[in-house]
Amino acid sequence: MIVLSGPSASGKTEVAKLLAKKYSIVKVITTTTRPMRVNEVNGRDYFFVSEEEFLKMEKDNRFVETTLYNGYYYGSTKDQIADNKCIVVDPIGLAKYIELGNERIITFFLESNEETRHKRMLERGDDPQIAIKRIEHDRKAFKNDSLPKVNYHIESETSDVETVCDKIYSLYYINKRK
Repeated sequence: MIVLSGPSASGKTEVAKLLAKKYSIVKVITTTTRPMRVNEVNGRDYFFVSEEEFLKMEKDNRFVETTLYNGYYYGSTKDQIADNKCIVVDPIGLAKYIELGNERIITFFLESNEETRHKRMLERGDDPQIAIKRIEHDRKAFKNDSLPKVNYHIESETSDVETVCDKIYSLYYINKRK
């Protein structure tokens, strides 16, 4: 399983999409209590559950990690851990996956400087004020001294998405064969 983490606009989501397209690495389907949006499909985009069901799943120790975001719960379940799957997580989620001690889980941290990430956010149409807030949030959330030890740090600043994707898949494939 591939676990990707890194600050906003470091390339995680685009890499995950390309891993799926090029190498058939399937996106982990997470569970949420938020309402389903138009065109979303239960079991494809998320597993949509009630808050009561989510909290019961949490009590039953079914999650690797959970978070409360904008008033809704999100979490990734242990039964989603499998070869040829990929998940994008924040630093707390990353630490939880590392804590599992599962050698089949390969962790990657995508690195890119603030200036490059800010430029990417603006180019993709993010609100300039929100982009600045995300940079400030990431500055705290991704401090080097508080990051868990990952298998690989990948520089995503000067490489294109395809190069980063290929490098991640290559490292994952080598580890998977061990």
